[in-house]
Amino acid sequence: QVQLVESGGGLVQAGGSLRLSCAAAERSFSAYSMGWFRQAPGKEREFVVGIRFSDSKTYYADSVKGRFTITSDNARNTVSLQMKSLRSDDMAVYYCVASRFGAVLSRANVDYWGQGTQVSVSS
Repeated sequence: QVQLVESGGGLVQAGGSLRLSCAAAERSFSAYSMGWFRQAPGKEREFVVGIRFSDSKTYYADSVKGRFTITSDNARNTVSLQMKSLRSDDMAVYYCVASRFGAVLSRANVDYWGQGTQVSVSS
């Protein structure tokens, strides 16, 4: 089992910015891709953003395109998510995810989950 360690999150006003980071605790772990899902109260857990380490190809949910940016440090198996222009519908628990062999576009491809970090947006 690979532990994903998340940091960041918190409370921000609508229109503000936050940054999330995630690192795989095991140095020997080699991920194919990493990214983030989120889950708002009463809603299904949904894909937000992902990045493929081999060529840094990124994937974004339509709802966050142009506002969220994912970056990675492949050597350290870390990813960061810069979130700008946050809205009330971005409020959720954000989960870092990693996949050994596929793109983290669907839950089916996710091998490991972080514990989750809360992002709250006040209006």
